[in-house]
Amino acid sequence: MSSTLESLSTDLADAVDRAGRSVVAIHARRRIPASGILWRAGLVVAADHTVHKEDDVRVTLADGTDTRATVAGRDPTTDLCVLKLRDAESKGAEPAAISRTPLRVGQLVLALGRPGNAVTASLGIVSAVGPEWRTWRGGRVDQFVRLDLAIYDGFSGGPLVDATGRVLGLGTSGLARAAAVAVPAATVDRVTDQLLAGGRIRPGYLGIGTQPVKLTETMRSHRARLPDHPGRRGRRPDRPRDRRRRRAAHARAGRRPGPRARPGQRRVPAPRRRSP
Repeated sequence: MSSTLESLSTDLADAVDRAGRSVVAIHARRRIPASGILWRAGLVVAADHTVHKEDDVRVTLADGTDTRATVAGRDPTTDLCVLKLRDAESKGAEPAAISRTPLRVGQLVLALGRPGNAVTASLGIVSAVGPEWRTWRGGRVDQFVRLDLAIYDGFSGGPLVDATGRVLGLGTSGLARAAAVAVPAATVDRVTDQLLAGGRIRPGYLGIGTQPVKLTETMRSHRARLPDHPGRRGRRPDRPRDRRRRRAAHARAGRRPGPRARPGQRRVPAPRRRSP
């Protein structure tokens, strides 16, 4: 039993060492740095709500080297932010090993962060999974993943790691109240590609467009027969504005208004009010 636990402990420590090489610290907010993942060569993915700057963002790599980065794009709906590093300082950085396999309930996971110079780790399990879902801001996430683990400083933006050190997604506390969730790797890949292409996610919308159209003779003749057409002679339909004016005129004359006669009927005048 002790050998099994010792082997598991060694495997988890090795997983933290392997995945920790791609975890960076992002100095873009007050108090403590935020965490980020070196997702691709020269690209860092972080939680959008933890990055409060756009340009000249200081990033500390795993070896302690400081470099500068610029925000390439943001998507608040999925709480993802992509930063581009300077090539000169980030050439020796090692991108993360990504696993795009869907997560399962009960799976053992590690949540890593770098709120300073050292890596922090929290052990837990995947407590719930679900199908594709929409965040409270309308973002589309490929799989719902809820975590059961302790949340330390630097959790948001840090990687969710399996027992072999592969990154399964990005942890964040900005998509659910009082709950730790993870954005799966498939969603991070899709959003990253869209942000690199356009700088933001363009949501779909439904609208109505109008343009002038020349009426045909048939349409013009039909429109001329409508009761409210300006060129049509005769009485217009009884509109609310006309009824109000008629009541006001009757009130000034001291009589009650009678019902308006329909076309072809004779109107009966209302009786006058007699003085006592």
